Amino acid sequence: MAKDAEDTKNARGVVDKFELAATGDSFLTRRISPYEEADFLAVFDIIRSHTAGFTNLEILLNDWKGIPAADSGGTYAGAASSLVEEFKWAGFQMVSRANNHSLDYSYEGLRRTSEVLDRAGICHAGVGENLGEARSPAYLETPKGRVALLSASSSFAPWGRAGHQRPDFQGRPGLSPLRYTTYYAVIKSEMEFLRNMEESLGLSTQKTQAKRAGYLQEKEGELFFGGLRFVISDKPCVRTEPNAQDVAEIAKWIRDARRQADWVFFSLHAHESRLQRDIPAEFIETFARACIDAGADAFLGHGPHVLRGIEIYKGKPILYSLGNFIFQNDLVRKHPQDIYDRAGLGLDATPADMYDKRSMNDTRGFPADVAYWESVLASLQYEGGNFKRAVLYPLYLGWDNPRSQRGRPALARKDVAQRILERMRKLSEPYGTEVRIQGETAIIEP
Repeated sequence: MAKDAEDTKNARGVVDKFELAATGDSFLTRRISPYEEADFLAVFDIIRSHTAGFTNLEILLNDWKGIPAADSGGTYAGAASSLVEEFKWAGFQMVSRANNHSLDYSYEGLRRTSEVLDRAGICHAGVGENLGEARSPAYLETPKGRVALLSASSSFAPWGRAGHQRPDFQGRPGLSPLRYTTYYAVIKSEMEFLRNMEESLGLSTQKTQAKRAGYLQEKEGELFFGGLRFVISDKPCVRTEPNAQDVAEIAKWIRDARRQADWVFFSLHAHESRLQRDIPAEFIETFARACIDAGADAFLGHGPHVLRGIEIYKGKPILYSLGNFIFQNDLVRKHPQDIYDRAGLGLDATPADMYDKRSMNDTRGFPADVAYWESVLASLQYEGGNFKRAVLYPLYLGWDNPRSQRGRPALARKDVAQRILERMRKLSEPYGTEVRIQGETAIIEP
């Protein structure tokens, strides 16, 4: 990566040039530092050359301690606490914590992970003993200024979201949530059909009772039917809106961080999409822009495990998803019985049995689709306090390797690099973003 001339300081005495190495999901369950392939080591040389490195912590560093949740985020993301040293080796000083695995091992797993990160000196945000803690920024001190990190998730089990602390009652531990509402827009004749069906099934009587009891709210012109919310439109579509209270609370903390730090980054974990998994749901776009409006220097998205586009909004980058960075999803050492039950396996089954069964010997799910194993590392570069450029480094996570070796990032080369960068170009095009491919990297400028 090209380095500019000597850094200058602004009037506040803070170095104006700042570089963040941003990555997506890190589902790290085994040591990676012993490996020595040149293109693998080059990835971490890039990260360490930056002012700070960021990734989403998709695991719990809990030594598998804590009561397993009945509803996990998928694979139960327990791991050895010693793996915190791998994140330090990799060059990560900041990690987001709000995601669908935050509460896989209930509150104990959440707390143990926080303790491990605190002892290691890694800045982490997005969870806490109450909603105020989960919403608030974490801070990292660097030679080039103070950095604030905030984190939230729109993908989570309902019981996993943190709750407010009251003067007269304790808060609830958990993650910082971004809730949203989904509306199914249908034409007038389709709405009439649904209303007639509701009446013929006798559901309207139940709904009237629920409204009187205060259990259901239905606005004028909408229909709540079968757990879905329908509205009339000229054209059928699915619309999503972020929860106004969550947006307001998060924006408040971004504004607070803007006054307390030199650099502010917001991280969102979001699985939700439009009809295609690589296109973010509408509410994510609305929310990302609100984060920039509140003062964030960049929006760092992850969650769907695939790449999504990049938008430059008011001169600042919105990275809707950087995909997977480390993905050792099939190397978790042990699980509760719940995950074996999902695969139809009994108490005598082993982890390898479960991984074979759920992927049908790598013919379905994550192991069967190369899109989950191609991603980018983004170098976000700032000068004079403003976003200057993003350099995208394409990564390949060894999709065609055996399970024991899959999931480690390496710089993608030749045709694979071109395929990844071309995908980013196409995904970013609808946002009006120009992705200029230059050899085996790409450049984005505001």
